[in-house]
Amino acid sequence: MPKYLIHHHFARREHWDLRLEVDGVLKSWAVPKEPSPDPKVKRLAVLVEDHPLEYGDFEGTIPEGQYGAGEVRIWDSGSYENLGSLPMAAALAQGRVEVLLTGHRLQGGFALIRFKGKEKDWLFFKMKD
Repeated sequence: MPKYLIHHHFARREHWDLRLEVDGVLKSWAVPKEPSPDPKVKRLAVLVEDHPLEYGDFEGTIPEGQYGAGEVRIWDSGSYENLGSLPMAAALAQGRVEVLLTGHRLQGGFALIRFKGKEKDWLFFKMKD
């Protein structure tokens, strides 16, 4: 199963980085507020650049003067299953991803839905069980 992880990133602004393994890279979204297991709570998730798979294990300090400078900790990790009928790359292109997360903190169905007319702005939320 492909892996997912969430980095807690204490950069210029504290945020959480959601990462899904897709086609040999980590597709990544910056989430300004802590992800929630409550289906009533929806979080903005801003699509950022892909990261290499090796980055998924990173914890530590990104030095001052470098992009993303600050502390990085793994907040959650595990595997995921694509719940949609489309392959992940096609679901991402379409702007609707539904996954079953099996992690330490987050468990169950979660969705990423792109805002209409926006390239980088998505909603990330727990689906009702």
